[in-house]
Amino acid sequence: MRAFDDENRNDSGTLRKCFLTPITGVCSYPVIAPRRKLQPWHAASPPPAHGVEASTRKPRAHKLSAAALSHSGVSQVTEQYGQPGNDPRYTWDNRKKATAKHLIERYFRQLTDGCGNEDCTNEFCASCQHFRPVDKNSAAVKALELYKVNAKLCGPQKKDLDPDQPETSTNGIRPEFNRMMSDDLDLFPTKEAFSDVYYLTEDSVSVILGFCEEEGDYSALIRVIGRVFSSAEALTQSFRKSPPCSASAGAAAAAGVDVDTEGETTVPPMDDTGGAVAASPASTEDTASSSLGSDDDLSLDLEAVRRVYDRLQAHEQIEASLVNALVYLCPNLELDLEYLDMYHTNRDYLNIFVLVMENTNLHSPEYLEMALPLFCKAVCKLPVEAHARLTRVWSRSGAAHIRRLMETFQQLITFTIISNEYDAENLVNDDETVVAATKCLKLVFYASILGGDLDVDHNEEEDDSDSDSDEITLQELLGEERLYRRGPRVDLLERELGVRTVDVRKPVVPFEDFINESVNEVVEMDKDFTFYKVDADSKFSFQSCPFILNAVTKSQGLYYDNRIRMYSERRITALYSMAQGQQPNPYLKLKVRREHIIDDALVRLEMISMENPSDLKKQLFVEFEGEQGVDEGGVSKEFFQLVLEEIFNPDIGMFTYDQETRSFWFNSSSLENEAQYSLIGIVLGLAIYNNCILDVHFPMVVYRKLMGKKGTFPDLADSHPVLYQSLKQLLEYSGNVEEDIVTSFQISQTDLFGNPITYDLKEQGDGIPVTNHNKQEFVDMYTDYILNKSVERQFKAFKKGFLMVTNESPLKYLFRPEEVELLICGSRNLDFKALEETTDYDGGYSKDCQVIKDFWETIHSFGEDQKRQFLQFTTGSDRAPVGGLGKLKMIIAKNGSDTDRLPTSHTCFNALLLPEYSSKEKLRERLLKAITYAKGFGML
Repeated sequence: MRAFDDENRNDSGTLRKCFLTPITGVCSYPVIAPRRKLQPWHAASPPPAHGVEASTRKPRAHKLSAAALSHSGVSQVTEQYGQPGNDPRYTWDNRKKATAKHLIERYFRQLTDGCGNEDCTNEFCASCQHFRPVDKNSAAVKALELYKVNAKLCGPQKKDLDPDQPETSTNGIRPEFNRMMSDDLDLFPTKEAFSDVYYLTEDSVSVILGFCEEEGDYSALIRVIGRVFSSAEALTQSFRKSPPCSASAGAAAAAGVDVDTEGETTVPPMDDTGGAVAASPASTEDTASSSLGSDDDLSLDLEAVRRVYDRLQAHEQIEASLVNALVYLCPNLELDLEYLDMYHTNRDYLNIFVLVMENTNLHSPEYLEMALPLFCKAVCKLPVEAHARLTRVWSRSGAAHIRRLMETFQQLITFTIISNEYDAENLVNDDETVVAATKCLKLVFYASILGGDLDVDHNEEEDDSDSDSDEITLQELLGEERLYRRGPRVDLLERELGVRTVDVRKPVVPFEDFINESVNEVVEMDKDFTFYKVDADSKFSFQSCPFILNAVTKSQGLYYDNRIRMYSERRITALYSMAQGQQPNPYLKLKVRREHIIDDALVRLEMISMENPSDLKKQLFVEFEGEQGVDEGGVSKEFFQLVLEEIFNPDIGMFTYDQETRSFWFNSSSLENEAQYSLIGIVLGLAIYNNCILDVHFPMVVYRKLMGKKGTFPDLADSHPVLYQSLKQLLEYSGNVEEDIVTSFQISQTDLFGNPITYDLKEQGDGIPVTNHNKQEFVDMYTDYILNKSVERQFKAFKKGFLMVTNESPLKYLFRPEEVELLICGSRNLDFKALEETTDYDGGYSKDCQVIKDFWETIHSFGEDQKRQFLQFTTGSDRAPVGGLGKLKMIIAKNGSDTDRLPTSHTCFNALLLPEYSSKEKLRERLLKAITYAKGFGML
């Protein structure tokens, strides 16, 4: 009970409090007024008795501490004044307190001794057979909780009816419980009682919040929240999991004090300003190692933190305190991490960042303006091993939590971008808030990968034949080695986590949700590419976080990379030619005959790949023998198209065609040599390198294999759907596989001429039956044979040709397999409405001219095949570029008045020369004839 006289004061003359840890300093962060003021509750009449209309007024929360185990203030008051009613100062409030204490004592006795009824069914009674025994400190805390919720009490025990029992004192309370409920335990505290709270637990928050709700005044809780959440040391110690210790130590930890091994209560050391002094590195490392079960385990009780946030966020007055505390805290976090290396000193320092991000209101405007940007900058100061650990912690938090984290950082990025203006001088790359939030979003991105459907085991063997030699290159002699480094840089977080983007089949949050269109609209990719290649140590590049960029933006970065390499090769060729007195050859020139395009291209490219592979990185220049066309891009497009038509011809037998999926797969029985497959790889690489779209139909597993992954069972659904369904049914079959299906580890297939051939998945596989126990092994080995082993020779040559062109490109780092397919094949969605909106006009035409209106009405009336023929005629490709037809800049120019001539085109520039036909019918007839019979190039 509350102390009434000087006998119950401590040496300093102040009343004893249940929270014993002193904090002499008070943080001086700015105060933001709450959005609305809560009117205090005033009782017009005495409160109801316990158990009667209890819902109209919440009982006050209570708190026990291990330090409150030695005094008996109530008995002292009783001895001085006799019965409570004899004291003139004993008012209604005093009687209420006495009644509350008696009820709490009954709960305590019920939890420790039980009611004596062997058939008791009260789950909160020690006599119940399902009750789990608790120590006395825990029982005292539980008794307070049961009192607050008006829990069930068993019938009166003998000790309740016989006050002369030796175990009870003169006031009917046992001395043992009396000591726990002494005046050191302020059962009904005042505001000042919470000034000594050093750190928070769920129980301490409940006590303070209960008091504030009772008083209708949240200023006490606001002060505590502000003090604790603005201190890194306090947050590190808050909401920790209960370590294995004695009962008294556990109770002391709940009260916010430390107990040493001998059971004595201690307080953290203080510096001159009242702040806690950090422990020595040795002691904190020992503490961290003992409190963590593994590298990624936290000493933070996440469930308790979430429950506390749920309670706090129900009160708007507290939100401002959290915001201000975070603003005050973050600069100190940055300093601690940058100059004191606090994470390596105390690994529990990571608790702060996990705890703050549990706040579900971080996306609100109050946080977005200042607090969250400062916090993101502090997160960026963590070392890479801390980033990896934080990522792993978040990856286990569930899909809803990961999505909330993603949306929080995306909201900050978008909010910052739309609040500012960016141009070539004021780059978004220089905005510290956007950069910091993007780096934090990267942690969530990898958390989504780690929590998804991972496959880190099935990787293609890397070819080390092209590893860097010890010879000095010309780029190094010219001092340009940074710009032309071999391959993409290694991502430190990716290496620390041991996972790549390509390793996940289905992340927790879809990849598309991490793309921020606001960033894609304002980023200057030419500047960003320079930062990525040259100034990576001093400037931030969004290409180091490619998940935030869409395929269109990333393709622009790849375009700059390819062009600079072309110019580099051109420059090197010129220098070599000058040194050797030869004619410079700055282009990759291919002169081919239409009738023998495969033979001519194969011979030329094979010679180049053997003699000087670096020539493949020059700009491609194609010339058709006997034709006058000059290659400004359009001739190359047709060259690629003709090569692919020839190679994928079923009569050649290099690939098999699946009618159901409309895709090609490598023919394991092909008689063609590896050079033919290398040519296909080179063609695909050259198409990417020269920004050309190809009409290629490969299943997705081909692009996954190009990115370094082996084909596995899920890939069969896309490449071999019939086989996939058969094997899936085998795995799902619940009967006796050996007797009902009767198959073995020997499989059969047909060769190029239709003859059956067999293959043993295991040695003597025909004698090994497939059973319920080994059917998964059978499926895995069957899949590995179909997608990997049977086509190993063909695919290895294909990949070798592809890497001849792209081995130094950031392609593998920037793009996912789905995006590589989009990059090579373009978009399958032909939106001619978007093309109409983006088309420009020249030579006197405008969108309001009648002939232009007739033209678009004619185009929209075409079928799918005719639309593709029109694209092929106008642009040199029947596929839409990355981003759709809206990204294709087509020009329609006037080519004279009404005439019988056919329309013509400049495929290099996507330009259509259209005469001003007199009628819509004539325009349609002339246009159809042009796109149907167009073939070859000439000079106009």
